[in-house]
Amino acid sequence: MKNNSTPEILAPVGSFESLQAAINAGADAIYFGVEQLNMRTKSSDPITIADIQTIAEKCKAHHIKAYITLNTVMYQHDLQLLRTILTEVKAAGIDAAIAADFAVIEMCRQMQIPLHISTQANVSNIEAVKFFAPLSDVVVLARELTLKQVSDITAEITRKDIRGISGKPLQIEIFVHGALCMAVSGKCFMSLHTQNSSANRGACTQNCRRPYKVTDLETGIELEIDNEYIMSPKDLCTIDILDQVINAGVTVLKIEGRSKGPDYVYTTTKCYREAAEAVINGTYTQEKIEGWKTELTKVYNRGFWEGYYLGRKLGEWTESPGSAATEKKIYLGKGSNYYPKKQVGEFTIESGSLKKGDTIMVTGPACGMVKETREQLYVNGEIAEEAGRGDKITFPFATKVTAKDKLYKIVL
Repeated sequence: MKNNSTPEILAPVGSFESLQAAINAGADAIYFGVEQLNMRTKSSDPITIADIQTIAEKCKAHHIKAYITLNTVMYQHDLQLLRTILTEVKAAGIDAAIAADFAVIEMCRQMQIPLHISTQANVSNIEAVKFFAPLSDVVVLARELTLKQVSDITAEITRKDIRGISGKPLQIEIFVHGALCMAVSGKCFMSLHTQNSSANRGACTQNCRRPYKVTDLETGIELEIDNEYIMSPKDLCTIDILDQVINAGVTVLKIEGRSKGPDYVYTTTKCYREAAEAVINGTYTQEKIEGWKTELTKVYNRGFWEGYYLGRKLGEWTESPGSAATEKKIYLGKGSNYYPKKQVGEFTIESGSLKKGDTIMVTGPACGMVKETREQLYVNGEIAEEAGRGDKITFPFATKVTAKDKLYKIVL
């Protein structure tokens, strides 16, 4: 089934900085989690129940949708908190909850809260899609499917006119970018087994990202496998097969990364926004693809491959720990004043130094992420060549600067 309209670009949000970055980059929708009932409980900044209303209002003001993830395994003692969260979700007008546990699904049904079925449900065939259709409007397919399998499912949805709970044709969503787990759609027990910290409760300790040796228990011989991190997959990147993804009938393109910074959210969202539009309007070229790939390598990544979408049986593994980003950000200081009439921000350098011609990045809840080269440097009110610790630098800035705005220097 071929799409004739641009798919929804769904951006990850783990902070208010990332929320604004997603808006600035052109996201159609964002997803976020609160408290301990989402899959990034341990790794992202806490967003609380009290923030739900603010997020809903900001998204409505910018005409984008907001979805809340409630996709962990739910235990009996979670149900009161779950109901409290859903009551606030209902009151705030959040557009949908993303869930896999039947307790969440049932509560959403009772409270008439729109529902999306999470990839944690591992939906991999049309019968499973049909099962969830009376309960939801969007199904996030398992990340281990091939595009041929995805295409077969969307074709069957059209052929059988399968509709969601709202009466509209059921939509299919897949992940197009971000971290992959060694286990099937996140169903991993390594973290729970070794550190009593369950990945399926949002508390993954990332054991798989470490180097390992294989030991022959009979001889004691230890082997390192081609110096690779044999349980740490490279990140998913579909920017160079996005035409195939869209032509498979997918209508929602999801970017992973709620634990990553606003620079990651802005760059990935912007690249996939531009690429999806290029596919639809017929301007998707190899030259543009190379440009987007260059931009994507600048922010957090573990190296890229296209996942299992083209039918690969085995994954590609990282060769080193941590990020392979081609740009690094070095913290310099934070906002200290703002002059609204002149729209000039002031930042105090707390560490390191900044020279004329350096590229800076500012992140904050009002600006999201702004990156620019400082061709002119004002230090303590005077034009200067360099600023150091304790200096105050000023430059034009469109949004109000507060102490929540962080200043970084970008280095290669």
